[in-house]
Amino acid sequence: MKRRVFLKTVGTAAGVAALGAGCAIKRSGAERGTASLPRRKLGSTGREISVVGFPGLALIHYEQSRCNAAVCDAFDRGVNYFDVAPAYGNGQCETKLGISLQALKREQYFLACKTKKRDKVGARRELEESLRLLKTDQLDLYQLHHLVRPAEVRQALAPGGAMEAIQEAKKEGKLKWIGFSAHTTKAALEAMQNFKFDTVMFPINFVEYYTRDYGREVLELAQHQGTSVLAIKPLSWGTWPKEGKRTREWWYRSVEEPGDIELAMRFALSQPPVIAGIPPSFLDLLDRTIAAASRFTPLDAAGMRKLKLMASDRESIFLAEERQVALNLPGWQPVYPDSPHECGGHHQLG
Repeated sequence: MKRRVFLKTVGTAAGVAALGAGCAIKRSGAERGTASLPRRKLGSTGREISVVGFPGLALIHYEQSRCNAAVCDAFDRGVNYFDVAPAYGNGQCETKLGISLQALKREQYFLACKTKKRDKVGARRELEESLRLLKTDQLDLYQLHHLVRPAEVRQALAPGGAMEAIQEAKKEGKLKWIGFSAHTTKAALEAMQNFKFDTVMFPINFVEYYTRDYGREVLELAQHQGTSVLAIKPLSWGTWPKEGKRTREWWYRSVEEPGDIELAMRFALSQPPVIAGIPPSFLDLLDRTIAAASRFTPLDAAGMRKLKLMASDRESIFLAEERQVALNLPGWQPVYPDSPHECGGHHQLG
């Protein structure tokens, strides 16, 4: 039996939640079997990360033993980039990932976390809690999470804002690089124009791009600045149809067939300066995305035509947020109440 299949079986069936369950041996970075998942350089950091990131939010759906096996399996197949945030299950996903990662040596993986806090005190408190739950003394990447309104960007970057805490933590060696994730073009541009971030996490998706050029401005500015882009929602197929049964309990629809996943990832990974993509938060979709990205070739004309056709009758999952920002209303109405990004109420600025 192959090692990763054995590990998955043990992790799923044994129901063991102890540290490192499913990965009994500490392995060196070279011991990744025959994994062929490409890696790309993260800007000027000198680090290389897998073109597929592990979606820590996925762990909210599974018991600890399954999480352990999933982390082990992904690592064995070439994934070294793990993404998580406090908002994912109110710390539940950080806790599970922290346990699962004990099976690996710290230098073997790239760990990224985030904060939705926009003030210095709140961001520092959240950072320390993330370090505790993730069982580490240093994060590779720490990001301002889910920026939507330009005003909250200004708040985070102002004196007494979250960035002060982040920069202090960097000086103390608690994190290496600084980034942000955003859901609107205005928030992303506001951030990029007022601070030199190491990474930009933004939706880079064929539906959004081909139907309304969403993402183009961010990609162009990132390319100009020499900033690496981490693509979120690369497999999104737009909003769910108003009628008909959903195939998953999730706030947006995803492509799911292997061929469609491969095309969607080819699109995202062909956009400079994208270096990696985070699949939807389900382990079966992660599995298919790793397989698809392992076969990566740049998007060609035929692939582009098919994706444009697939996107032609789909609706954006980010347009509603962009409209709220454009209207600049004093309050904030959640667009997708079942989205993990709506937690925290940080858009209500004081």
